[in-house]
Amino acid sequence: MLMHNISKREKMTYTGSLLGQNMIYSFVTMYIMFFFTDLLRIPPESVTVIMVAASLWDAVNDVLMGMIADRTRTRIGKFRPYLLAGPVFIALSTIFCFVSFGGSLAGTIAVAAVCYVLWDITYTIYDVPIWAISSVSSPDPDEKNSMVTLGKIGGTIGTVIISVGSVSLLNAFGGERSATAYTAAAAVVAVVGAALMILSGFVLKERIEPPPKDIPFSHNIHTILDNGPLIALLVSLLIIDMVNNLRQVSQMYFAVYVWGDSGYVTYIGVSLVLGMITGMAVSPMLIRRFDKKKIFISACVAGGISSFLPFLMNAGPLAGLILLGISFAFTGMTTISSTSMLMDAIDYSEYRLGFRGEGIVFSMNTFLNKLSSTISKGLLGFAMTAMHYEENMEPTSAVITGFGAMVYVVPALCFLLAILPLLLYRLKPAQIEKIQKELTDRRQAEKGN
Repeated sequence: MLMHNISKREKMTYTGSLLGQNMIYSFVTMYIMFFFTDLLRIPPESVTVIMVAASLWDAVNDVLMGMIADRTRTRIGKFRPYLLAGPVFIALSTIFCFVSFGGSLAGTIAVAAVCYVLWDITYTIYDVPIWAISSVSSPDPDEKNSMVTLGKIGGTIGTVIISVGSVSLLNAFGGERSATAYTAAAAVVAVVGAALMILSGFVLKERIEPPPKDIPFSHNIHTILDNGPLIALLVSLLIIDMVNNLRQVSQMYFAVYVWGDSGYVTYIGVSLVLGMITGMAVSPMLIRRFDKKKIFISACVAGGISSFLPFLMNAGPLAGLILLGISFAFTGMTTISSTSMLMDAIDYSEYRLGFRGEGIVFSMNTFLNKLSSTISKGLLGFAMTAMHYEENMEPTSAVITGFGAMVYVVPALCFLLAILPLLLYRLKPAQIEKIQKELTDRRQAEKGN
């Protein structure tokens, strides 16, 4: 197989870029609902409406961005222009999301909605290309899997930095009950994250050339519609993404109202990094030896069991953190195996249709991740309404059980439900190897002409 080695500089830059991006994403995911409900005093049902409305816009926003990226032709590539432009706008919109502008409740709700939707739009401008570029970084599948693994590890470290350090950062600016503390902390996270992200536009390379002619929008969508394995995988990813998203949006409430101290958010972050990185680190070795689909399903079963056990045991912080760490390890395994399967589905599209459509595939993936995050916020909002949650209230049994279920039980169910659609993913290892050999031969023949 013709090798196109990805340099160490590119790998470090890609890891750092995803680290910076996920610092910003995690800060917004972890604190946006808490900031809206407890600092801006927006009712939980109104916050839920904002999140759902943003998700509906995502149905257009992400797919449109993917199609635009697939049709982009510049001297520096399809995806790199967006990697250069996106970080600046993401940084600004992130800060605006955590500013208390004052005014009436209706005005506060309107401004919060606009800021959050703007953040969502600017995030998409970078998010789709940064993942899509991994699929054109090399024609060699092992090299692409290596990039994906590094990106996921970088993203996990970014998440952990926020999980572990954000409470201390907030305390340095005034504490978790100060609106200006969130503004200052968001500014720090946004600037650092954007600085790491923008390096990707200068360093990364695209080694698989796009077709010389643009693919019409009407044709581009068939990358998804005519790809049964991809559809099955995307549905599964929607569900499995909810495991971490549910925990991210719930962990501040869980730490404060179940374990009695917001400082436990830091320890949850430690369990996340130890678990996720362990699971991700062993995944490439497992992928070389076993069917990716079987790895994913096995990890889902084990993840479901380890997620439910602490709720069943009524575990305290120590046992809860250990079991959370174990379940995070299995989440890490599903993350790497599913992303590698996504690469195979893109190759399958090129094999069948003659074009890859990385932009639209990864736009659907990022859309589903954000949809999963929105569903998670909606479930949390519904649960908070059902338990009659009020800002800074004394924890009742309903509140303790409710937030416990959001961190333990619902993620366990998501692990198990994610298995069902994947049963329709029927790409076998031998078939994938044959497809990749055929694609390599095609590209060499085209270069020869």
